[in-house]
Amino acid sequence: MIFVNSMSDLFHKEVPKAFIDSVFDTMESADWHTYQVLTKRSPRLRDYMSKRYADREPPAHIWTGVSVEDQNGAARIAHLRQARSAVRFLSVEPLIGPVGPVDLTDIHWVIAGGESGPNARVMQIEWAREIRDACREQGVPFFFKQWGGFRPKSGGRELDGREWSEWPAAKRMVG
Repeated sequence: MIFVNSMSDLFHKEVPKAFIDSVFDTMESADWHTYQVLTKRSPRLRDYMSKRYADREPPAHIWTGVSVEDQNGAARIAHLRQARSAVRFLSVEPLIGPVGPVDLTDIHWVIAGGESGPNARVMQIEWAREIRDACREQGVPFFFKQWGGFRPKSGGRELDGREWSEWPAAKRMVG
């Protein structure tokens, strides 16, 4: 599994379309890997995916996702849902505020976690529970990555007494 541009955003407005095309050409040709493409630029992702895969099925080994850090980022979910993608996921991290009620229709996986680093903001347990409970109610796999803190693993991975390490069904099909 390869996290594409883990420290940047492939769909940033300054990234030329030709570069994005070359990344997708490479991912499509190397179909023995599973790729995770995550962005905050959900309208550009939606438009790109809808055009690239307008006349063919999007590859099952290329997963697309959006970051949702609080209710202000929740609008990205609708854009992701509109994107032509075989596997859609949310990265609800760093979770810095409540997301509120969320419709997970056509979302295949949700990852949640707190912020880490010297100035990490504290994630409230209610925010994490709200996301987890929405996943449970709507049948979406939930992966709780971390509580966060000064170091990523400072607070561990348990939420309400257990680790949540669910994956989308597509993972079993692809890898």
